Amino acid sequence: MAGKRKRRAGDRVIEGPMMTPMIDVVFQLLIYFIVTIKPIDISAHLDVFRPSAHSPPPESLVPPKMIQIKIFSGALLMNERSVDMQGLEGILGKLGAISKNQTVVIMCARDSEHEQLINVLDRCAKAGLDNLSVVSMN
Repeated sequence: MAGKRKRRAGDRVIEGPMMTPMIDVVFQLLIYFIVTIKPIDISAHLDVFRPSAHSPPPESLVPPKMIQIKIFSGALLMNERSVDMQGLEGILGKLGAISKNQTVVIMCARDSEHEQLINVLDRCAKAGLDNLSVVSMN
């Protein structure tokens, strides 16, 4: 037994918690949680409206148009037309009365102020439009 040392009377033996059983328990818990986890199916939570294969779509149902609002430094464009905040509020109020499900895309320029975006979002909320997307423009 060439690799073993003899213990002398003055040698101190450091005893503490044994790490091997702790590591074994951690690995067992890790395996348990990996095996028992149930992944969430994201595609199951998407709202998709498909037409029926047997009946034609009703003629009176018109899908809502997308409203596009561009915010520049000191200027607002709604569907490529210049508007001010009061005009925007009136138009959004009318569109919100027609359909609350309309999609509103708000595009912000880099030099636009955050206050303008907040004002536009407030006007959309006041009109009851909640299908909003905010993107930045280069």
